[in-house]
Amino acid sequence: SGRAGRRGIDDRGIVILMVDEKMEPSVAKAMVKGHADHLSSSFHLGYNMLLNLMRTEEANPEFMIRNSFHQFQAERAVPEMHETLKKLRDEMDSIQIKDEKKVEEYFNIRQQLTKIKEDMRAVINTPQYILPFLQPGRLARVRDGEIDWGWGVVFNFQKKPNEKGKTSLAGPAYTYYADVLLHCEEEALKPTPIALGKQGEMKIVPVALNLFDGISSVRVYLPQDLRPVNSRQAVLKSLKEVQRRFPDGLPLLDPVDDMHITDDSFKTWLRKAESLEDRLFSHPLFDDKTLPDKLVAHDRKNLLLKEIKMVQKQIKGSTGLCLKDELKSMKRLLRRLGHTNSDNVIQLKGRFACEISAADEILVTELVFNGVFNDTPVETCVAMLSALVCDEKDKNLHLSPEMQKAYNIIKENARTVAKVMVECKINIDAEEYVESFKPSVVDVVYMWCQGKKFVEICKMTDIFEGNIIRTMRRLEELLRQVVVATKAIGDINLETKFAKGIELLRRDIVFASSLYL
Repeated sequence: SGRAGRRGIDDRGIVILMVDEKMEPSVAKAMVKGHADHLSSSFHLGYNMLLNLMRTEEANPEFMIRNSFHQFQAERAVPEMHETLKKLRDEMDSIQIKDEKKVEEYFNIRQQLTKIKEDMRAVINTPQYILPFLQPGRLARVRDGEIDWGWGVVFNFQKKPNEKGKTSLAGPAYTYYADVLLHCEEEALKPTPIALGKQGEMKIVPVALNLFDGISSVRVYLPQDLRPVNSRQAVLKSLKEVQRRFPDGLPLLDPVDDMHITDDSFKTWLRKAESLEDRLFSHPLFDDKTLPDKLVAHDRKNLLLKEIKMVQKQIKGSTGLCLKDELKSMKRLLRRLGHTNSDNVIQLKGRFACEISAADEILVTELVFNGVFNDTPVETCVAMLSALVCDEKDKNLHLSPEMQKAYNIIKENARTVAKVMVECKINIDAEEYVESFKPSVVDVVYMWCQGKKFVEICKMTDIFEGNIIRTMRRLEELLRQVVVATKAIGDINLETKFAKGIELLRRDIVFASSLYL
């Protein structure tokens, strides 16, 4: 029953619950007396919507946003946010820290030192410097974020090729891993650092180079066969003996004298780290026994301050016009790209973009007005546009040289658009925006337009047949919109070309109304 009884007419309604299987009481109670799912507005501004509103004299984007359910929900939540703000302020005022300015100074010095040490760690852990010292028996400290594995013993290292074994902008062709004997919980299903009061044993764990947090100059003897537990536990005894002999900490390899790191920026970091350590050791609070408690209180106060600022920002955005900053940035982008003039009047590019909603209207418009499709064959044009509507990713994709060149043109234009978006303060990741246009079916669509059979193009990709059909149908919708858009701007040649593209695309089983007819 969606709703028992007629709304506004019946005082009560009757629902008969027919349970045909065993059910927990809590589940039955939730079904009968549970709360309805929270309804949240998914309203968002699009360039197509914005341009069409700006084109209409009686409509404006601000009026539509102000009367949206999104705005209503935001304004309704303001009293609750004020209450949250009051609680946060009361909690922050209740935290009293003695010598707060000195604690703040100590905290800032420690933060700077941590940042510099992380930068130095990244250089030290590069393969060219660290690999020569990963000999069997070398002691190394491992830390993964907040998880400290402590000291371990290097057994070996290996390199594994990255995806397809090719060097790319993302990094080198190979990733290095070190096999390290670490003290882990004995009964854990996967390697877990040993906790207090639990039995542990030494296990070989593959460790990425960036997780090393110090390489010692000390090496210990390793048995030839580490498969027996006794052999690994003997290594643990050796490790504990070394730690006993160096109560102030194990000696580390010197980055300059031992590892021969001669980079000027690294030496600058080294000098800064030494200076900050001197300031830290000479600070009045360094030997204060209550310092850890003060730092915990300071961290909590900083966290509360961030939450207060965030809530204040939400209140400010809710009491005013929602999406105001986003709207302002989008209008700025449209002016920069020539869709509108300084008076927000729609220009020729804007009239074209008004007709596109099946793909990224900004990128499609740039491709058309940059003349990308003018001298390009129809089949290639259709294949290029398929990258704008494809959501699937083919891991084993190998584009033909011609299609790779066409896809590179799309990426260049997308990168230009993304750069302008960032300059207009639109919250996007430029690389993520460029990579969102996937070429998985570019070759497939090209061969389909050349007249190949569906069974033949399916062998060209790992994508499921249903997803190929769905992408082609979305592509046909985009082509129809481009035809209407080119007609609106009076470009007969492109209108004819894309109409021809629809004819080449719309055939055979892909566009059959039913498989049973």
